[in-house]
Amino acid sequence: MNKLKEFLDMVDIEHALFGLPFAYLGAFLAAWYLGDSSPTVGQFWWITLAMVSARTAALCLNRLIDRHYDRANARTANWVMAEGRLPVAGVWSAVVGCFILLFISASQLNSLCLKLAPLAVVFLWLYSYTKRFTWWCHLILGLAIGIGPVGSWIAISGTFDWQPLIIGLVVACWIAGFDAMYACQDIEFDRKQGLKSIPARFGETGALAFSAGFHFFTVVFLTVTGLILNLGIYYYLGVCLAAVILVYEHAIVRPGDLSRVNFASFKINHYVGLIIFIMTLIDIWR
Repeated sequence: MNKLKEFLDMVDIEHALFGLPFAYLGAFLAAWYLGDSSPTVGQFWWITLAMVSARTAALCLNRLIDRHYDRANARTANWVMAEGRLPVAGVWSAVVGCFILLFISASQLNSLCLKLAPLAVVFLWLYSYTKRFTWWCHLILGLAIGIGPVGSWIAISGTFDWQPLIIGLVVACWIAGFDAMYACQDIEFDRKQGLKSIPARFGETGALAFSAGFHFFTVVFLTVTGLILNLGIYYYLGVCLAAVILVYEHAIVRPGDLSRVNFASFKINHYVGLIIFIMTLIDIWR
């Protein structure tokens, strides 16, 4: 039980709400767009298993690949893999197991999902290396997570459509925005280690400006999604509420004052995807 607790702590199980609401959003919008009220119970189950498996594998990979940097960073030195509280071989086994579950889930959804699953694995695997060579790592993380709603749409439709790509861009910009904000805590460490990040390249002021820009485009792409899918007033009310949360984040995190960056990046960010998902359901089911 101790090891299980350490594992759940390592993969931040309480932060699962970041990706799931947008993945469900892609599924429910696809079903509605195709004339159904919602995905089937089976589709919902396999999409959930695929998302949880992919996210768990990605977190394990990140902690494994970055454990030496995490150990050297005072902020992350007490993380599970940095302190060696779980065996490396065991965590690699978890990665393999999660990817197997991802492929099984994809095979149960449709053949196109199964064919595209390796692409998701490549994105999830390579992200953890991106800080070694590009300060666009935050957007690459966003694109990796943005695969979720695109994959969920494909899981329902069985075809590769362009509409869910806009939802994927919503997620990419949203994630990139708060990840760039969060990374401001490691500016000096990243610079000393030669790691690439927007804060290390542009400093706090520049990073927070990038973060605000990413979040501006989050709202833009949410609006575009509503327009191309002909969504209604409840959806746009959800967009407005999400925009208020994003504006509040940037009001409480300013250059020279990162005291509330964890609260802004993780605590209240939980509500963005959840609000959009709930208000979209109200809109399409009203």
